[in-house]
Order: sequence, then structure tokens, then C-alpha cells
Amino acid sequence: MAGHPLLRGVLLAPLPPAGPSAEAGREGAAGSGGGAVRGRPVTAWPYGVPVDRHDPAAAPWAEAAVLLARLHSVPEAALPGPLPPMRGPAKAALAVARLRGIADSAEARTVRRAWRRLPAWARDEAPYPGPAPAALCHGDLHLGQLVRHPVPDGDWLLIDVDDLGTGPAAWDLARPAMWFAAGLLAPEAWALFLAAYRAAGGPAVPESGDPWAQLDVPARALAVQTAAIGVAKAARDGRDLDEAETELVATCARIAQLE
Repeated sequence: MAGHPLLRGVLLAPLPPAGPSAEAGREGAAGSGGGAVRGRPVTAWPYGVPVDRHDPAAAPWAEAAVLLARLHSVPEAALPGPLPPMRGPAKAALAVARLRGIADSAEARTVRRAWRRLPAWARDEAPYPGPAPAALCHGDLHLGQLVRHPVPDGDWLLIDVDDLGTGPAAWDLARPAMWFAAGLLAPEAWALFLAAYRAAGGPAVPESGDPWAQLDVPARALAVQTAAIGVAKAARDGRDLDEAETELVATCARIAQLE
């Protein structure tokens, strides 16, 4: 899918399949574009330069937004299918389920209360209400999913298509929206991201005005999901929550109070 012509310049494409290799009966050996290794199909990907996590000011928020807008605008019918559903709600449910494996705590109870405040579809317990959205979604958007290719200063491209599928496009905007709402993303960065997405014709939110009618539920679900992962990991590591995890639990406390 990542190599489809309609997704060129949006997703990093895999290397083309290689022919048989002479190395010990292996096909598509190391350095090739994939094929088979010991009878198993493999896909090889070119290297891309990741986002520098030590330079937050250089984070490519605008570029990420434009890539999402282009991805969301690709017509589903033009792609080989059937395409799987975007797994956002299912992944959120799996994250909350991790709390069952740790000792009870005030933080875990707060996350569970926030989870119960979400609508059933966002908890993966019911179908999406109304007409099923059909946008092509990345499914796991964060800055670690962008690389420059060709190296070292090619265009930014999205990677990791494991969660690619159809669903509400707003879910792909939910993580930066959640970070902004939780105070973990600067307002300027969020404004840049949102403006770039709108300018590129992204369909997840209206062209102008308040975007939160579309973003509210997915952003709350991502806050609960991320908080659940943090609480479970801290408990298993035997440590206190870090600053970001503490902020996310506080966000869950606010969600739990919503009517």
C-alpha cells in the first residue's frame, strides 16, 4: 500500500522487490528490496532521517499536518482493498486493559473513570454513530512517524503503515490535539499544525471556526489511552509518574468530571 502512486510523497515507499540472491539460497538478501528470506516474505525499507527529539523547535508540525491532509484526501475507492478499519478505539481499549495487570491506585482509578466517560464507539464497544467515515487514516500519528528521505534533507514522509485503515480522520489529529489540551504542546505549535492541515484541504475539521466538535472525543480517548500506558508502565517499573504522565492523569481527572 505504501508504494501506491496515490500515496507517493506522503508515505515512505518500500524498496522494490529484488531478484533471487546467490547467498545460501536466500532470496532478497540483505541490502536488497525484499522478497523472501528462508521462505518467508519480507519487505525492506529505505533509511530516513528521523525527527531530532533534542530540538523541539525544529519539530515539523506543519509538514506533518500537510501529509495527514493529503493522506486523508486519498479516495478509498482508488486504492486496492478491502482496507481494514482504523484501529484507534481498539488500541485505546487495549491500553486501558493493561491497568488490570497492576495494583489498584488512585491514578488507575482516575484513568478508568475518564474511560467510562467516553462514548461507546470510542471505547470500541459499539459502531461509529451515523454514516461510517471512510477517510484513509495513518492510525498512529506522532513525530516519531516522520522521516526525511532521501537522506539527509529530503522531504518529510510518514512511516509505519501497520495501523493504516479507514475511519474518522479526526483520530489522526487527536494526539497533537490532546497534547495541546493537556498543556504538553505549545499553543503556537498546535496553531501551526491546525492551520497547515486546514490550508492543505484536510477533511477532518471545518475550514474555519471551532475544530473541537470533531476533535473532542478522539483527543479525550488518546489522553486516556496514553495515561493508561504511562500508569501501567510506571507501576511495573516501580517508579513514580514522570511529569508528562502526571499531566495526563490530571487531564483524565478533568475528563472524568465532564457531563
